[in-house]
Amino acid sequence: MSASLFPDLGSLYTVDRAGTRYALDDDRWRGADGSPLLVGPVPAPTPDTIDPAERSLWRYGAAIPVDPAFRTSLGEGCTPMVPLEWNGARVHAKLEWFNPTSSFKDRGVAVMVSHLRSRGARRVLEDSSGNGGSSVAAYAAAAGLDAKILVPAATSEAKVLMVKAFGAEIELVGGTRDEVSAEAIRQSAEIPYASHAWHPMFLEGTKTIAYEMWESLGFTAPDNVVVVAGGGSNVLGCDVAFTELLAAGLIEKRPRLFLGQPEHFAPIADTVNGLDPLEALAARTEARGADGLPARTPSMAEGSSIASPVRLPETVEAVHRSGGGAVAVSEEEIASATRDLVRRGLYAEPTSAVGAAALTRFQEAGVITPEQTTVLILTGTGLKSAERMAALY
Repeated sequence: MSASLFPDLGSLYTVDRAGTRYALDDDRWRGADGSPLLVGPVPAPTPDTIDPAERSLWRYGAAIPVDPAFRTSLGEGCTPMVPLEWNGARVHAKLEWFNPTSSFKDRGVAVMVSHLRSRGARRVLEDSSGNGGSSVAAYAAAAGLDAKILVPAATSEAKVLMVKAFGAEIELVGGTRDEVSAEAIRQSAEIPYASHAWHPMFLEGTKTIAYEMWESLGFTAPDNVVVVAGGGSNVLGCDVAFTELLAAGLIEKRPRLFLGQPEHFAPIADTVNGLDPLEALAARTEARGADGLPARTPSMAEGSSIASPVRLPETVEAVHRSGGGAVAVSEEEIASATRDLVRRGLYAEPTSAVGAAALTRFQEAGVITPEQTTVLILTGTGLKSAERMAALY
């Protein structure tokens, strides 16, 4: 593949919410205003720039702003999209546990670690409820980098074991998922921050899931994409990719983006629906914390249990721009959807099943209909949530 098919890195930039631009080689993970960064417009891949010999997300290297000399790959991407009968309709299930560490996070981490490596990083820091940490640990090992991973003390043992096995230093942090993030930000003053929530290059990897849908569907866009949201990176990755493809005239319409969240951790869904997240939570629970505020009940969908997503306004805007929607689902709905997926041979973790529960709700409401082309993204495997899966049987 000719080097001319790769993006002109010198012309690209990142931008914060205030509109301030930074060079792509500026070693920052957030803007001067404290907001998260996005990479400025990157030309979309075209059918003739896809590298057919590359069986990984790097087949779309023409639209990934990383110097090819520093690519770190474990074969991430190119995950299967299989037919699935769901509530009487045929949908496409995108099985992201076929990624190297069994989670969609490998897409973003592969690109992010490759970028950090190109910037001379020798050590990286990540905070995660499990899947992100496993992925950063794996790709750091592949790239020859040291890694330190901060995880909530309640993270499932299987995910902690995976991080340790890859040789990363692990620190268990008490408190909420957001408190873990706060500790990571404090430590990022000393270690390059490879944050799947903050780093703009992470989204440049997650966007490849949408390229794959487009290619698998004969270079057309689906009508709907449904997914669980914690921090919203899959929603934003799809928004970035479909925006690129639409601008290039490679698709005729923007797919509608739909998301589900656990009802006690639904700030994106509530905001999409015009609700104040704290008031909505108060309406769902009578429990109160020592501060008098509504208390959140832990969800079996641990990977999406994020009370304060870094990119909340951007994710809400992406859903609105697409004409999609969002719902908060109960633990009973998550458990039911998990069991229903397993009965179909898909051993998805409860976090993944939040998207399936959301799909059911949108089907029942007549918003998603059988004649439409719908892709359900299943983000991770139940093998990494053994304790939570066991509780369902």
